[in-house]
Amino acid sequence: MGQIVRETEIAAPRERVFDLARHVEAHVATMPDERAEGATGLLERGDRVTFHQRQFGVPFSLTADVTELDRPRRFADEQVSGVFGSLVHEHTFEELDDGTVMRDDVRFTMPFGPLGRLGEPVARRRLRGLVDYHAQALRELAEGDGWRQFLDGGATRGATRSRVRADRRSCT
Repeated sequence: MGQIVRETEIAAPRERVFDLARHVEAHVATMPDERAEGATGLLERGDRVTFHQRQFGVPFSLTADVTELDRPRRFADEQVSGVFGSLVHEHTFEELDDGTVMRDDVRFTMPFGPLGRLGEPVARRRLRGLVDYHAQALRELAEGDGWRQFLDGGATRGATRSRVRADRRSCT
C-alpha cells in the first residue's frame, strides 16, 4: 500500500480552510485542468463526486464518497471507482494560534495485483505532485481574498472556471 502524508500551515481560520477543502468548485479551482460532476458546493457525509482530469495525456476519472465528516476537524473520502485499486484520503485540520495545519493522508493501492504494483512509484510521484499542488493552491486561496467567491455569499453552486494559479505547471 502506498501512502502520502503532507502537512501545510495556512494563515487562516480552521473553519475557512476546512470548508474550502470540502468545497467542490474550490477543489476544481485549486487543481490543474480538473472538472467535477455529481455534487456542487460544500460536500457533506454521504455525498458522491466524480473528478475528471488528464494524466500523461490520458483522461482519468475518480469517483469518491465522503465517508466521514466532523466539521471543522476532519473528513475522509474514499474512491468507489477510478484508476486506483483503492484510495482513501483523510483530511485533518488542527487549529493554531495564527492559523491552521491542514494534513492530507492519502493511502492507495494499485489495481492488477503484482503487475499493478510495478507502477506504484510513478503513481506515488504523480499523486504527491497533485497533493502538493492542491495544498499550495488552497493555501493561497485561504490566505488571500479568493476564498470569498466560494464561502462568503459567493458562488456555492455550479462550476467555476477560475483558477488560483495562472500557471499550468506540471504536477510531477
